[in-house]
Order: sequence, then structure tokens, then C-alpha cells
Amino acid sequence: MRIGIVCPYSWDVPGGVQFHIRDLAEHLIRLGHEVSVLAPADDETPLPPYVVSAGRAVPVPYNGSVARLNFGFLSAARVRRWLHDGAFEVIHIHEPASPSLGLLACWAAQGPIVATFHTSNPRSRAMIAAYPILQPALEKISARIAVSEYARRTLVEHLGGDAVVIPNGVDVDFFARAEPKKEWQGRTIGFIGRIDEPRKGLPVLMKALPEILAEVPDARLLVAGRGDEKEAVADLPAELRSRVEFLGMVSDEDKARLLRSVDLYVAPNTGGESFGIILVEAMSAAAPVLASDLDAFAQVLDQGEAGELFTNEDAAALAASAVRLLRDPARLAELRDRGARHVRRFDWSTVGADILAVYETVTDGAASVDTDERVGLRARWGLARD
Repeated sequence: MRIGIVCPYSWDVPGGVQFHIRDLAEHLIRLGHEVSVLAPADDETPLPPYVVSAGRAVPVPYNGSVARLNFGFLSAARVRRWLHDGAFEVIHIHEPASPSLGLLACWAAQGPIVATFHTSNPRSRAMIAAYPILQPALEKISARIAVSEYARRTLVEHLGGDAVVIPNGVDVDFFARAEPKKEWQGRTIGFIGRIDEPRKGLPVLMKALPEILAEVPDARLLVAGRGDEKEAVADLPAELRSRVEFLGMVSDEDKARLLRSVDLYVAPNTGGESFGIILVEAMSAAAPVLASDLDAFAQVLDQGEAGELFTNEDAAALAASAVRLLRDPARLAELRDRGARHVRRFDWSTVGADILAVYETVTDGAASVDTDERVGLRARWGLARD
């Protein structure tokens, strides 16, 4: 099958949507499909052979974060050329309601269109206001996917229609096979995310850290992600700052090794999450998970069965849970086991098959419509065959 996938966010700035699209494309290619991904990217960004650049993106505030999007006349021309050259059997657009390549592709594409909605934002006035502009494009979509029940709810409430829920996928074995790194082991708490994006929750974790270290003095925090490291520890007592180690941006391989090494992975995100791919990656690596009780996180963690939850933005609750877990090796082992079993439902072997089933449904439907139209034309002009 010839599949075109549209990524709305800049390929050179890591994010959950980009990782999902990358892994989906590579999974489909391994299965023998022809896949091309259109994505914003700076000219100097090294791209995989299956990615086509639509030009540089610009930063735009979006859903409590800053998304790097691509829009305009030049982008529209590149979208049309990519669609023409690709002659795709199905187009898979991610976040078609965002002002980026997805919306441009939705306007320009002909034939079967599958759209995946990642955003969970129950009070988006901008999305409601933009609906009259979005409606003609959204009506062209043949099938809709939401990555979680909360992303589906946002779609239904703001844009109408419904969607099948198919979660983000992860190569579970990639994380499970990673080798722990000795220097990252030993009473370590892990955090991965953008340091300077408040909704990722690092300030909440930093606020909880003095209480954690008072009760578990040999614990330390490992932080992976980009941002201002000095600002991140500015409110931490000076004598505790050495207990925080910043690793900067890490490769996929080192992320897996980090998750395999830590005693506890903490996800203190405060909002704007529709799924929680880092939780799935942590469970894949058999890292016990402690996460804020966001609806999306609770769903990924099977309502607390596969990982523990604490009250969102409550640093004291985070600290109490972390201390209790770090003092209870049996409970940590139980969470590792439960998470490793639960996470199999998110493996690409399952998620990829579900997405392919959607592709096949819309292409089969398009073929049926095309056949019906041809039969109708033959009958109209007296060309019907016996």
C-alpha cells in the first residue's frame, strides 16, 4: 500500500506526535508498505529517507505548549507537489485541526483520508471559533482516530463526529532489551521532558524533592531534556542541588537505558496531555511509574493498577508517594511486573494492525464507491455489460 503521512510539528524538535509518526512509518515500512512522511523541518536537519521536508516551521503557542508549525502559500504548494508525486492510496493526517500541514493536506488531498487526533483540551475556545473554517476540510476525512478517550472527547465536543480510539504505539522490546547504565542506578528517580515547559511538571517535582531527600538521603534525581538547568534548580536549597543530575537531550538508546536504570520514574505533568507516551515507554523498560492523576495518565496506567497516581500539582502528595515507594522494594517489584504485562497492549504489533485495519476499511470503501460510480456511468450511457 502507498501511504502518505502528514506530521504537523517540526521534525527537528522532539515530541510525542513526531515519535508516534516516526515509529508508525518505520513499522509500516518493515511490513513492506511504501511510506512517505511530510513534515516541517529546518534545511540543516538530517532526515530519514522516508521524510520529505515542507520547509521551516515557526513557533506558535498551542494547547499550553509551543508547537512549531508550518503554514502559508509556499507550504501549500509543497503539500500539493508531495500529494501529486506520491499518488498515495491513503493519506494519514495527524492533527488536521491545527494550523499546519495537516489542514493544508486535508484541503488539497483527494481520495481516502484518515485523521488522528492527539489533542486533549476540553475548553478550547480557539477550536470552537475556528470550526466554520475547519468544517469543509474535516468533512473530507474518511475515518477518524483518537489516541485516547480524552482526545476523542475533545474531538466530539469541539468538532463533532466521532472516532475510534487507537492508542499511541511503542516498540516494547526496544525498551525491554536496553541495558541499565551503572552510573544511573542506585536510589534514582527519573524525569524525562522539556525542562522549561511548566506543564511537564518539573517544578512540582523540584518542590517535592527536599522532602524526598530528607526521608531518603541517598536518593537522587536524573533529569533528561532540554531547557535552562540553572533556572530549574533555582528554588532548590543550595546543599541539595548536587542531588540533581541533568543529562540534557538523550538519544533513544540512552532514554531506554535511563528508564531501565531508575528505581522510580516520576511523571508530574500538570495538564494538556491526551495520552502519555513516556509512561508506556517507562513500563516497557520495567520502570515503576508514579504519575499525576490526569485522566489520560490514569487511563494509560489502568486506573492505578499498572502504576501509582498522586494528586495533580500536589508536591506533598508526590513526595509522600515517592518516599513510600522508595522504601518498599516489594511494591516496586510488583509495579515493574504489572507494568510490563499491561504495556503489551501498546506494542506496535497491536497498534499497527489496528491502524492498518482502518486504512484497509477506507480504501476498500473508496474502491466500492469508484466501482459503483463506473457501473452507474455505463448504465447511463448504455454501456452496461452482461
